[in-house]
Amino acid sequence: MSNFIEEFYYGNIEPQELNSELSGTLKKKQSRLTEKEEQLTAKLNGEEKELFLNYVSAYTEFSSLSNEDSFISGFRLGAKFTYDTFIDMKGRI
Repeated sequence: MSNFIEEFYYGNIEPQELNSELSGTLKKKQSRLTEKEEQLTAKLNGEEKELFLNYVSAYTEFSSLSNEDSFISGFRLGAKFTYDTFIDMKGRI
């Protein structure tokens, strides 16, 4: 089942478009983050710049995997709530 969840996470399964009030906030935060990254990168030279860009890359990879794990865990938790809602202790619907 985790392959299905991963496919859903990566946007390969689109049940419907969702509008989120948070998406606007996230876009603003991402824009600010990108702006600060560009400012810092412009001030760094040589090894410092390479080290910082390697850090950004490593953090992005970590964040992506962490978000995937959180999504899968949350999805499984939701499935357990659904199961508990519709199946009683004796396995009857």
